[in-house]
Amino acid sequence: MQDHIQPPEPKRSFPWRSVVLALLLAASLGLASAGAQEVKVYVSSQAGDRLAAKPSLQFAAQEKAKLPGFKINAAVTDQKIDGFGASLMEAGLICLNDLPPAAQEEVLQQLFDPEKGAGFTAMKTEIAATDFASAGPWYTYDDTPGDVELKNFSVARDLGPNGMITFIKRARQYGRFMLQAPMDYPPDWMLTNLQDREKQDVDPKYFDALAHYYLRYLQEYEKHGIFIDYLSLFNEPGIYTKIPYTKIRDLLKNHVGPLFEKEGVKTKIQLSEAPSREEAKNYETVLSDPAARQYVASLPYHGYDFKNFEVIANLHKKYPELPLWMTEICWAYEAGAPRHVPLPRYDWEDGDFWVNQIVSDLEVGAAAWIYWNTILDEKGGPWAISPVHGNPDPNVQHPVVIINRQTKQVTYTGLYYYLAHFSKFVRPGAVRIDTKGAVSGVRCVAFRRPEGGIVAQLINSRQAETTVRLESGGRVLRVSLPAISITTCLWKP
Repeated sequence: MQDHIQPPEPKRSFPWRSVVLALLLAASLGLASAGAQEVKVYVSSQAGDRLAAKPSLQFAAQEKAKLPGFKINAAVTDQKIDGFGASLMEAGLICLNDLPPAAQEEVLQQLFDPEKGAGFTAMKTEIAATDFASAGPWYTYDDTPGDVELKNFSVARDLGPNGMITFIKRARQYGRFMLQAPMDYPPDWMLTNLQDREKQDVDPKYFDALAHYYLRYLQEYEKHGIFIDYLSLFNEPGIYTKIPYTKIRDLLKNHVGPLFEKEGVKTKIQLSEAPSREEAKNYETVLSDPAARQYVASLPYHGYDFKNFEVIANLHKKYPELPLWMTEICWAYEAGAPRHVPLPRYDWEDGDFWVNQIVSDLEVGAAAWIYWNTILDEKGGPWAISPVHGNPDPNVQHPVVIINRQTKQVTYTGLYYYLAHFSKFVRPGAVRIDTKGAVSGVRCVAFRRPEGGIVAQLINSRQAETTVRLESGGRVLRVSLPAISITTCLWKP
């Protein structure tokens, strides 16, 4: 009997068509996923949101019907960001110390903790007294006339319960920040015409002693564990000390610069702090001298004209290697605040004013933005009084945080929340990237984050909710912006 032989299996071709279809499907799903990139959203608004996390949004493919909006190009970059913050003054610590201990720590956490609070990253302190050094009479670190050897130099007051070293150390328990320190006045005995406010100047015979005064300040602070990142020679020259920029140039190139170089000082030198953007034109007197220019690490300026941003843009264009820091601005009757506006301010719209100042400075090249007083009381004080040093009575001002010393109530102002959106989400090392577009009443500024990804800050100054589009990498995001608000969008390309 013949064995049954099974017929051979028919040849089967490899299923290329199925594989190709599967690959195309996977690719299309991948593209859809990329097109639907998740965007984290945080909002502070007039309606009551405060750094509130909102439901994530998603980028989509290009739309045919285009809303007005902004196009972000991460390939075109500008300045690197150094930080955002405000100023540490004795007045602030006096107010803080009036709170119960737990409430004190809560305020510090809200200011400096990058996860639970604003995470301020650039702070200003002062070399001895200023108008809110309120813990005692006017002082410098050596008030002994003629002590050119600085034998009586002392930072003892700064170590007190309301002192600057104490304040800095308490703040740094919650977060890290750079410190920038200018000087209103050297010791009175270094001045000419002390009693004539219009003629006060530094006597050149004390330039060497003044250079060593700066050095001792840095050294004494380091002994107490505090490194000053930037030392600014003079605060508002011409307003306080009437020293001209020609003398600042000579002091820098012949005394401070060579001394710091010889001593191996790691603190960087800032030129000085013009009282307004317009006055920053005077920096050319120093920067045009190569012997002085070599010691200048960055250019701080104040914003008390509230305009003239083009001056800063021109400086940024001419000296792109020098970071520009906006290091002081505030509402103060002595600095032009409308007399009919009560200070300090509790209205949310005030924050919208300040965020427009922040964005305008960033758009012209500012690497840091620092407000004046971090904390004051319900009266806008306490302020120091020393008319001969330009510190009047009264000197009511507006801070970032208001502490009512009678009721113990703490108010985080609109300014606090707008500033916090920048300090919390635009960390040091971020780089501003190109943003184009125009929407009436809406502004957008964007950055490439140091840890990767992009952050865009959208400011709606309108009294109504507004929807805009963001375009990035060929994709589109629709964002609804509440009335009078700031919206932070975070995503990875």
